[in-house]
Amino acid sequence: MLARLLLRLAGWRLVIVPPPGPKGVVMVYPHTSNWDFPLGVLARSASGLRISYVAKDSLFRPPLGGLFRWLGGIPVNRRVSTGFVGQLVRRFAESERLLIAIAPEGTRGHVPHLRSGFYHLAVQAGVPLGLAFIDYGRREVGIGAWVTLSGDAECDLVTIRDFYAGRRGRHPDKAGEIRFGDGRG
Repeated sequence: MLARLLLRLAGWRLVIVPPPGPKGVVMVYPHTSNWDFPLGVLARSASGLRISYVAKDSLFRPPLGGLFRWLGGIPVNRRVSTGFVGQLVRRFAESERLLIAIAPEGTRGHVPHLRSGFYHLAVQAGVPLGLAFIDYGRREVGIGAWVTLSGDAECDLVTIRDFYAGRRGRHPDKAGEIRFGDGRG
């Protein structure tokens, strides 16, 4: 497969733990570089998994909007509250198979904490959470684990933090702390 070859030639190792079922939310962390997207697309292609992803709506405008949609993108307007999590929960209910990747930092720049939409989506849709990463330190990319969330954010974030400990983004100083802005976790 071409994507596997390209990853290998670039010095990256693909790590994929298959999803436990046909549906899931995939948390991609840390997201600190423009290089994360092409590496993620290569990893997705090499994995054979059909994973959609959520990205800011401005990426879906011409001239590249069609490409981002073709690659499985789902635009989100982060400037206003639109009930986006509820819309995706309904999409999960209506779909037989659906994997959606979300970078909970919401940006490549530094943020003090994660946005909680990925968490609420997985809990409300009743689907497992895949823990995906692009580790520039080990040069590994993929999905390393799947967890079933309890709905207790503080407890679940401990599990998530433990998984990501030691994984390094391209710009480690830009990685957001694995906690929510409301003080949970």
